[in-house]
Amino acid sequence: MSASRTAIGLVFGGASGEHNVSIKSAINVVHAFKSGANSNQFELVLFYLDKEGRWWPAEIAEIALHKGLALSQEELPSPIPPSGFSSLPKGSEKVQIWFPVLHGPNGEDGTIQGLFKLTNKPFVGSGVLGSALGMDKLAMKAAFSAAGLPQVSYLSADSTKLSEPNYLKALTEQLKIEIGFPCFVKPANLGSSVGITKALNQEQFLKGLAKAGKLDKRIILEKAVLARELECAVLGGKNLQASDVGEILFDADWYDYETKYSQGSSKMLIPAPLPKVVSEKIRVLTLQACKAVGAIGMARVDFFYDEKDNNLWINEINTLPGFTSQSMYPALWEEAGVTLDQLVAKLVETARE
Repeated sequence: MSASRTAIGLVFGGASGEHNVSIKSAINVVHAFKSGANSNQFELVLFYLDKEGRWWPAEIAEIALHKGLALSQEELPSPIPPSGFSSLPKGSEKVQIWFPVLHGPNGEDGTIQGLFKLTNKPFVGSGVLGSALGMDKLAMKAAFSAAGLPQVSYLSADSTKLSEPNYLKALTEQLKIEIGFPCFVKPANLGSSVGITKALNQEQFLKGLAKAGKLDKRIILEKAVLARELECAVLGGKNLQASDVGEILFDADWYDYETKYSQGSSKMLIPAPLPKVVSEKIRVLTLQACKAVGAIGMARVDFFYDEKDNNLWINEINTLPGFTSQSMYPALWEEAGVTLDQLVAKLVETARE
């Protein structure tokens, strides 16, 4: 490593349903680090986490980036170690700052942030608490409620009890009374709309519970509202800054996984066409949401806006937002004049703080 360059440990992949999204994000982040002045400031040390949670060094990480998809067992070198984390691979001793480009469980839920803390080296993004609260939708909503932030009606469900007829009956009745149809059924600890069902009736609701229950013990049931989908980004350490507001437009019934990551299925409007007072309120609520869960460094906060009745609700916070070509987080900052290569450099600076 050159004495004048900072070694960035860039980690991507992961034992998560969002593994391939992470790889797409990592491709763009790697390109940004190799662009312009960054090539003289930073040296990348790449680490690939396969779908079983094993850590692989740079030569395997390069193969995954080139492929753009998860590596199969056949593409990994033998002998393949047991699944899960055993030790940091070669190259980790050089790392000065960790940069996780991970999405979903084991990546943005506080687990890897705890590992980074144990290495006694700074890392980009929120700490253990902010990451864990931001990942678990039920914990996040509890924190938002405690802070008095506006949200749509929701209930919780325990997938370990779904086989109990009395529990399922009581849950269904409670849903009908407190939320009604249509509603969304979501695993509490997944992102990118993985495992989510929009239920228009009881039959779809029960199928949605079964689907979410295969992915998470904790399930959230949420009232579906007819509203515009708006997003706001934050950047910074001690002094978080909120971006302008962007809007997601899509042709599908709702913003599902396929719509998010299929080319041409959705588009972004930046800035969103909104009254100034609404945009400013979203920026204020964005910073309040970050404070409520302890999120720092970077985050994206998503909102529902019903312009007919002028209702605004926080949907969720994402403490490790995507960096794909269709991701709102880098697009919001680019609109503010911060290019992707400048953005990754600024994120490194937040870690130094």
